[in-house]
Amino acid sequence: MTRPDTLVRAVEAVLFAADTPLTLDAIRAHVGAIATARDVRAAIEVLVEDYTGRGFNIVRRGDRWQFQTAPDLAHVLRRESEEPRRLSRAGIETLAIIAYHEPVTRAEIEAIRGVQISKGVLDVLMEADWVRPAGRREVPGRPLLYATTAAFLVHFGLKTRRDLPGIDDLRAAGLLDPVDVDVEDRTDRGSHESTVAKRDDDA
Repeated sequence: MTRPDTLVRAVEAVLFAADTPLTLDAIRAHVGAIATARDVRAAIEVLVEDYTGRGFNIVRRGDRWQFQTAPDLAHVLRRESEEPRRLSRAGIETLAIIAYHEPVTRAEIEAIRGVQISKGVLDVLMEADWVRPAGRREVPGRPLLYATTAAFLVHFGLKTRRDLPGIDDLRAAGLLDPVDVDVEDRTDRGSHESTVAKRDDDA
């Protein structure tokens, strides 16, 4: 068995000891500036291959890396205690809107939901470290923008936001309310009928 080189072992140690996912620059800060970002990335690729198929893997979450228990072994570590964090329906809808439309303002969230949201909903999402302020939109009033965090990707097991399920995936999984699907279908039909009517009028 070939002994891994010093840099690979150092990167492995840094990732193992970290309690949060690390960027390439954060890893470099630990292993020494003599290692370039390309060197660190190459070491990570070696580790990813080495840990494939083992009890825990090295995974990418956005632009960060971390050790994670192999998904197929989650049942071995499942605890009987209930997850203490429970989101309200408003919280779930708000989080979904931010994830799919970020960066987004509070007014835009309310426009999509069709109802106002209390400040407490956003506070809960930020306390959970799933949502963060992401600057301000350059319009009158300069409203705050909201976006998801690296912790959001980690919690939901996503590499990037591109891994979020599409509407067809949600529908196939039975996660869409039939009423919502019916409304969406009727909206599509209404839009089509309006288009046909306009063409008839123009004719």
